[in-house]
Parts: sequence; C-alpha cells; structure tokens
Amino acid sequence: MDIFDQRITRRRVLCRCAQAATFTAIAANLEPLMAAPQSRWFKIGACDWSLGKGSELAAFDVAREIGLDGVQVSMGTARNDMQLRKPEMQKAYLDKAKKTGVEIGSLALGELNSVPLKSDPRAAEWLAQSIDVCKALGITVVMPAFFGNGALDMNNTKEIDHVVEILKGIAPNAEKKKVIIGLENTLSAADNVKIVRRVGSPAVQVYYDTGNSHSAGRDIYQEIRTLGKLICEVHVKDGRNMLGGGQIDFGKVRKALDEIGYSGWIVLEAAAPRGVIPDYTTQCKFLKGIFPRQV
Repeated sequence: MDIFDQRITRRRVLCRCAQAATFTAIAANLEPLMAAPQSRWFKIGACDWSLGKGSELAAFDVAREIGLDGVQVSMGTARNDMQLRKPEMQKAYLDKAKKTGVEIGSLALGELNSVPLKSDPRAAEWLAQSIDVCKALGITVVMPAFFGNGALDMNNTKEIDHVVEILKGIAPNAEKKKVIIGLENTLSAADNVKIVRRVGSPAVQVYYDTGNSHSAGRDIYQEIRTLGKLICEVHVKDGRNMLGGGQIDFGKVRKALDEIGYSGWIVLEAAAPRGVIPDYTTQCKFLKGIFPRQV
C-alpha cells in the first residue's frame, strides 16, 4: 500500500467516525427533546383521511364509535387555507376532542403530496407554521408527507439539498417548542438516516409506515431496528389486506418496536374492504391485543 492509498484509507476511517459520531449525537439528543415516560405505552389511533373524514371534526365521532384512542388530524388543504392555522379552528378541535374523549394524536401535512416541500414555497411556510399549530393543540409530532408529486428521489441532489435546508431552518423552532417533524416517505431506512443526519437536529425524525416499506419489498422488522430511536410515530397497514390477514406479522413488528424501546401511537391507515366502521373496529381490537396501553 502506497502513501496515497494510506491517506485514502485514513480519510475513509475519519469520515466514518465523524458520521457515526454525528448519528450518535442526534440519538443522544432525542431524550432531552422528548423525555421518555416512566413506563412504555401504546395508544391506537387512525388518520382522519382513513376514517373518511379528512380535515373534518366528524373524524372524532367516527373514532369514538370505533373505539380508537385518538385521531391523527390533517392541518388542512390549500382549498380550506390550511384551516388549523386559525385559532378558532384549533379551539373547535380541542373542544371536540374533549367532548368525544378522543385525543388528538398528531398532526399531518398530507397536502404536501400535491404541494411539494421540495419545490413549492407554500409547503415550507406551512411546515414552519405547523410547529405553532402543534403547540396550540398540545401535541408533539407533525408529519410532512412525501408521496405523489412530493416524493423524494435520493438521486436528485438538488431537491434533497433543498429539503434538507428547509428542515435545518425550521428545526431550531421545533426544538424550542419540543415538536418533532416526522418524515414519511418511500425512502429506505438508510436513506432516511442520511437525511436526518444531514439536518442534524433531534427535532427531525422518521414517521415509519409498515405498509410503505413492505410494498417496496423491504424487511420492515430490520428497518425498524435500523431506525431505532429515530422513529417518532408509526402508521400501520398491509396493502389491501386487513391487519393480521396479510403478509405482515404485527407480532414481529411489536417485537422490533420493543427492541428499540418505542413508546407511543400506533396509527391505523389500513384497508377497510367492508367499510370503515366494521373493519376499523375489528382492526382496532386486533391492535389493542398486540399493543396494550401499558407495557
């Protein structure tokens, strides 16, 4: 090995050490941002759009009928001017949650599938404003979506760089307000880690979806372990199958989540071939049998 090769090797080692140190630092900072509960817990929720009530207060009534603990609510759409930015709508949602006994689990920015964060300035503005919306609603997770027109391509360096810079700009306020931005996309666990590492903030994590990863042919049980403490919340679905009747073993999902110490919401975004009320009632009971309130 000549001197030049030795330099390359040393550089690689130093680079890998630096990357590992960065990742370790991010993971270490998660605890101060979101203090771990004294005991682990699970609650079962559903997305308001999966309940057929996207961006509607009626989602809470449907969730109560099903027996869900909470709802992941949409911040809004371009058409309704991202309604949860408005204090009167925030109050209406808080009042509805109190009246029905159904919690607001987290916030979603599904509109970013049509108004991409990678290219539309409105998306960056909405994501920045979502931090204060979370604070007003008393929740700690906002999920910007990256599907459809908003899907990310790791080979498109310019787009990824742009998204990273936006997240870097919003992350300090999220840290201050103790809100986590959970990225949901079609990327692999490894690629998500790369983005999170580049942002370098404990306020930017991953919103993991079992169905998205399984449909892409990935080992979801290993991906959960790879992401570890970077998972802030979990969507559950299994293609067009009812949970427990498809290819995903949710007992193994629970085991993987136990190994990483996950505690939090398990959010239904599953199929409902016979209708939302009967099928989500069945799947809610199924999930509660695997993910109890207290662990």
